[in-house]
Amino acid sequence: MLGLPDFEGLAMVAKVAEERSIAVAARTLGVSVATVSRAVTRLEERLGGQLFNRTSRRLALTDLGQRVAEQAAKVLWQAEEVENEARELASRPRGTVRLAVPMSFGLRWVAPLMPEFLRLYPDISVDLHLSDAKVDLIGEGFDAALRIAVMEDSSLIARQLCPVARHVVAAPAYLARYGRPQHPSELSVHHCLGYAFHARGDVWRFQEPAGEAATVTPTGPLRVTNVDALLPTLLEGLGIAELPEFISAEHLAAGRLEIILPEWRLTSGGLYFVTPSARNRSAKVEALAGFFATRLSKPAWLRGDEAGPHPATSGSQRDKTAGATQASRELPAAENNQHPPASRARKTR
Repeated sequence: MLGLPDFEGLAMVAKVAEERSIAVAARTLGVSVATVSRAVTRLEERLGGQLFNRTSRRLALTDLGQRVAEQAAKVLWQAEEVENEARELASRPRGTVRLAVPMSFGLRWVAPLMPEFLRLYPDISVDLHLSDAKVDLIGEGFDAALRIAVMEDSSLIARQLCPVARHVVAAPAYLARYGRPQHPSELSVHHCLGYAFHARGDVWRFQEPAGEAATVTPTGPLRVTNVDALLPTLLEGLGIAELPEFISAEHLAAGRLEIILPEWRLTSGGLYFVTPSARNRSAKVEALAGFFATRLSKPAWLRGDEAGPHPATSGSQRDKTAGATQASRELPAAENNQHPPASRARKTR
């Protein structure tokens, strides 16, 4: 078995036959004379016959060389056509983009942008995969993903589009009934709703300006695989939850939710456009990246167009509410436990 044809040798023979000179063919191809000469000799040995009659002044095709050169010229022309067509396709945004997006963010902020994108790029189709589970871009064949996370070092190429803040929130009804926690450690005796696909495990990490840090493992009556599934229970005043700003903003602005522990900051991440590689990225992926960079770099929840920050209840209002409800307040799980178990909450300085 000879294996694959010697395409390089055939191409060089075709070019030598066209130019009637090894030196001229080498200049045309941008390679050395020795490279062309070796390719011709290699092909002759492979075919078992001489392709050119060579003298110091003249180069002429043999009968075998004439037949081979004619067919080799067709192969070279077809290869050039394939490359030219591929370059044109690569430079024009067209084809299908497989895009992975977290479900809640995708439904709220990506799906509404799709009509505009498809009008701008009619030759592109989008296979939009909505799931909160982290996907393997390379293993599952995705061209790109939008991720909301604190990006760690990896082989993936990530471009931040905007920051994404997170807040611990509760409905006014919950705070009126159970009171407002003043320190993260107090969350251990509250109904805290959990999210299974939290990037760093189901743990809430807090930091306050003076440098104190605290971690809380939320425990409560509900744990979900999609953040939107927390909202009915949260809005009914049955628990506390950590929500990204792009979900909480409208509810904070309308007064349906309030930020608790506003002086404590949660670990924040960003919205990233992620691809397996930046090298030779196709035009269709570049088009989508540029579109998202324009539309999502200053989204409505950051501009305050759709919902602005909702101020927490003032201290005097909290005191009044606390006084009115102290007698009937019901603390879930541990009413008289002033020091939550270390396994639930931990603080460090």
